[in-house]
Amino acid sequence: MSAAKMRNIGPKSAAWLRQVGLRTHEDLASVGTVEAFMRVKRAGFKPTLNLLYAIEGALLDCHWQEISEERRQELILAADAATALLPAPRNKPAAAPVRTTVHAEDGYESGGGFAAAGERESGHDDDHDDDHGGGFDRDGGADEGERDDDERGERD
Repeated sequence: MSAAKMRNIGPKSAAWLRQVGLRTHEDLASVGTVEAFMRVKRAGFKPTLNLLYAIEGALLDCHWQEISEERRQELILAADAATALLPAPRNKPAAAPVRTTVHAEDGYESGGGFAAAGERESGHDDDHDDDHGGGFDRDGGADEGERDDDERGERD
């Protein structure tokens, strides 16, 4: 029976098993569940524990979910022990602690935010430098137009 037609073995798993030379039920039985799983892993594929259970179920001719919890734990421990013996991946450094570095960017204000588009770092908006609609001028006094209105109102 080919790997593609074994119980629990789907097309992707069958392709992985073929890639590592395991094509039949007899091939799987001769190497065992954990070794078959490890061959797939050593080949560079990223199998999950579901493949481990699927291979076991295929060998026992039962659905992978019918495998007892105790047997699953045995398989996991054996796979973990075999994985620990694998050499470190080539051209990749061993995993190290992750550190996060925050870099200040242009336009960042020390007050806790980014300057909006068109604003200087002082927070003054360039688009409103020549506001003639009333209010206060740059020295804090009322605009000329407003003073005239106020003076006229007081005279009446």
